[in-house]
Amino acid sequence: MAISHIFFDIDDTLFPSTLFAKRARENAVSALIKLGVKKDKKILYNMLMDIVREKGSNYPGHFDDLCIKLQLTPIAKYIAGAVGAYHETKLSIKPFFSVRTILKNLKKNKYKLYIATNGLAIKQWDKLILMGLHDYFEDVFVSEDLGVEKSSEFFKLVTLKLNVKAKDCLMVGDKEEADILSAKEFGMHTVKLDNYHSSKSKINLKTAADSLIFNMVELPVIIKKL
Repeated sequence: MAISHIFFDIDDTLFPSTLFAKRARENAVSALIKLGVKKDKKILYNMLMDIVREKGSNYPGHFDDLCIKLQLTPIAKYIAGAVGAYHETKLSIKPFFSVRTILKNLKKNKYKLYIATNGLAIKQWDKLILMGLHDYFEDVFVSEDLGVEKSSEFFKLVTLKLNVKAKDCLMVGDKEEADILSAKEFGMHTVKLDNYHSSKSKINLKTAADSLIFNMVELPVIIKKL
């Protein structure tokens, strides 16, 4: 049976989350400086990133901890400024070029499209809605809701819910372990999408995926081959 169900990761697959996060954090640091913090922007950014690495990207108090560390008063003023600048940046997020067109065409060709992502459900839905991509997907599966991060167990739960066999499914993502190896272990087809190497040769880029692509426009051809 041909592939009928296609699963997509969100971060760095549908949109450049790494670049967005960097820009948003830089804007937050700039906001602190505008409010009067007498620190070099690079130093502030590195202090913030130390907190992100220590507490994790989904920790909600990055800016609180930074402002506490800087001993700023009134602290609410500075936290509000940093958080406001960060969230203002969110309004500018856009999917990678061609993502919207490809999703639209796949849906038109009767493929069932889904999201399979690690993270917090509200944060992941927020990204999809801000980009206007949520309506392309039949359902959104987030690790927080399923109680397990992406793994063979994650995909087992998803396919049981959808009543579909692994061999009829394709996982498209950028992360080798979470997206590719876990889906492959469960028996799904896999495509690794490496948006950040779109101008480079495929030589020496290793992946366990069935196919490696550098732009979403390559996906329809790969699906037909699979």
